[in-house]
Parts: sequence; structure tokens; C-alpha cells
Amino acid sequence: MKRFIYNDLAKWKNSIDRKPLILLGARQVGKTFILKDFGRNEFENMVYVNCHQNEFANGLFRNLETERIVTEIDRFYETRIIQGKTLLIFDEIQEAPNGIASLKYFCEDMPQLHVVAAGSLLGISLRSNESYPVGKVNTLKMYPMSFAEFLLAKGRSGLIEVLKHLEWDSMKAMNEDFTELLRQYYFTGGMPEAVKTYIETNNVAKVRSIQHEILDAYERDIAKHTKTQAINIHQVWESIPAQLARENKKFIFGAVKRGARAATYETSIQWLVDAGLVYKVERVREPSMPLKFYAEHEAFKLYLFDCGLLACMAEANPNAMLLGDNAFIEFKGAFSENFVLQQLKSTGLSVYYYSKEKSTMEVDFLYQTADRVVPIEVKAEENVKSKSLATFVNQEFRDKSLKAIRISMKPYIDQQWMENIPLYATESYINTQIKQ
Repeated sequence: MKRFIYNDLAKWKNSIDRKPLILLGARQVGKTFILKDFGRNEFENMVYVNCHQNEFANGLFRNLETERIVTEIDRFYETRIIQGKTLLIFDEIQEAPNGIASLKYFCEDMPQLHVVAAGSLLGISLRSNESYPVGKVNTLKMYPMSFAEFLLAKGRSGLIEVLKHLEWDSMKAMNEDFTELLRQYYFTGGMPEAVKTYIETNNVAKVRSIQHEILDAYERDIAKHTKTQAINIHQVWESIPAQLARENKKFIFGAVKRGARAATYETSIQWLVDAGLVYKVERVREPSMPLKFYAEHEAFKLYLFDCGLLACMAEANPNAMLLGDNAFIEFKGAFSENFVLQQLKSTGLSVYYYSKEKSTMEVDFLYQTADRVVPIEVKAEENVKSKSLATFVNQEFRDKSLKAIRISMKPYIDQQWMENIPLYATESYINTQIKQ
């Protein structure tokens, strides 16, 4: 399946000041597939070294002499690595001692060789004490498939063009089609294997089975990487659907375990963030740039990195999600919020939220462009009254001259202080804003 990150890989290949590339991402988001596809299409030959449970790779970086490393790979795989013509891939590089450190020497000693290392976000961070090659590598992050990539996999490139060019009138005419496809995406999410299975078989039971298998693999990762924190991490992980089903989605430690304190679970939450399995959205005191200066680390919301896996964890009925509007309104709009955040993160944005103490006023998300802060409210129903958003923009922070976005099932409308964007156009609209 085609992924938009392919274009970023092509830019890297042709960059004058190219360095070895580290492709980061949670497990099973498609890193290996895209790198092999890229290697086959863009190079004369490709050499793939999987460092996971590989005795050869385990001793490959015993010293960091790049000529020796390349020669041994040539001999072991009976190939010939040629600078400028070969793509050398080290998959699961965090599994090989000194594998990450070796990238510094590839940068210095063989700058013409195209080297890509793929690894999990967690694995790379755990190995960072092994002389991480700061300044000697390029990095790219890979996320689950976005809604537009889902449409591409479904063969609906025409709809992608409508979204890309923000053809609001065409979207309104095609609303029923877009809404049906959005329901499907809420169910499958963006994990490539789940999407592929749904498209090829249309069998919801098989898709849900694959999602369970992915979640089980993450559970095994928790047990594998951290013995002391495994129980706490599991408790945080299992609490996320219930946390998101609350009206106020601020993370409550007492919802993980009665009497729980932040100090007990802070490390566990950071583990999940580092693994790329959750997104942590911190509260800001005010909508001023840079937003990071105003972040309150003790107040935050946790979302799953994939809406389909959230549906699986929540045991949401597949048929109810696919055949009606339940997916949009269930769990107090949690699926829709998770969907919107997933699309925002796929663009590389840092995202925050706002709430006022001793008040019901809350703004779901905020992000910043080069010149402004943008508040976002997510509405999963036809009822799109935006009292909190209106108060936030027109009263509480009137001096900031903010213009907000409401993302809902309604068609596009510009109300001067706020634009209403259809849910399915989230990614395309945000992309146009951050590129201005």
C-alpha cells in the first residue's frame, strides 16, 4: 500500500547533505514494508539486515569500522554494496549492540552510502545511552495510515483530490460517501495489516482478530522491556478507553487504581509515550506562542495512537460502528477526538488543550502555525453548539484575535470567528494551514 512518507524518503535520497536515516515509529505501522518498497523502486540493489534475534547482526558492530561492517555484510548475504547504488537497511537496529552508534561512522566514513535504520521509538530511546549519533543522522517519524492514506488504499484517489484542494461544495455533494468511508476508518484505524485485511476480505471478524493480535504484541513488549513497571504500565494502558469515555477527558490517576498517585504512574505513562503507543496532550494556561512555554505538565489527556485499536480495546461492536452514526457519538465523542488527534499528529504538529479550573469551559485541542495559535473543538454530532469555544475566543481571550476551528459532521462554513470543517477533511485542512 502506498504511503505518503515515500515522498519524504525520496527527498532524503536526493538531498545534498544527506546523512544516515533513522525511521522511527511504533511497531507494525509499516516501517519495514515502506523501506523495502523504496529500496526496490529507487536503487539498483537493496541489502536488508534484520537485527532482531540475528546472531550475525548481534556481532556485526563489535567495533565500528565501517569498511569491515560492509565487507562482512557483503560476504554473509552474498551481495555487493555499492555507494550511490545500494540501499542498506538495518531493521530493528535497537536490537544490535552498538548498531545505533555505528551510524555516526557511516556518516563520516561512507557519506555516499544510503543507510537507513528502522526501529521502535521505545527501543531507540532505551539505546540512546549507547553514544547516540547526535548531529550525524536524519530522522523521520512514521505514523499509522491517515484517513487520506486509507482512501488511497481503497482506490479512491478522486476523493483525495477533493480533500486536498478543499473543494467544499464537492464535499457537501459527496458527504454520504465520505461519511461511510470515515465509519470504516474509525473501525479499521490506520494499522496497515488491519486496513489491508478489511479491503481484501471485508471480514470485520478477521480485522478485529488482527487488531487483538497487535494489542497482544504490545502487551508482550511491555513485559519484555520493563520488568519492574510492567503492572503499572498495563494498568495505565487498560484505563485509557474509560478515561476517554468521561465528559472531562483529563487523565485521572484515581481511574487507574483507587488511591493512585501521579508519582507511581509517571514513569509508566512516559514508557507508553516513548513506545509511541499513546499521545500525551498537555494543558496550556493560555493560547500564546510558543504554546510549549505555557504547558502544564501535571494536567494532560492520553489518547491511543490509533482509533481502530481504541475501538478494539473498548470492545466496540463492529457492526454498530459500520452501519450507523454510533462511532461518531459513542463514548462522548471519544472516537472522533482520537481520530482528529491522530490526523493532527500525522502532520507532525505538537498539540495541547485548554480548560479552566472550576469551570466547564474546555477547548479540545490547540496547535500553532508559524504566526498564530489555532483552537479546535471536535463535535461528533449534528448538534454543534460551541459555547465553550465561543467564550474562549470572543470573551476569555478576545485580545488574542483568535480564529477557531470546529470539526464536526456539518459541511464547511466560515463564521468569521470560527470555521466549521467536516471531520473527514481534518488532515487536508490542517496541511494547508501549516504550509502557509
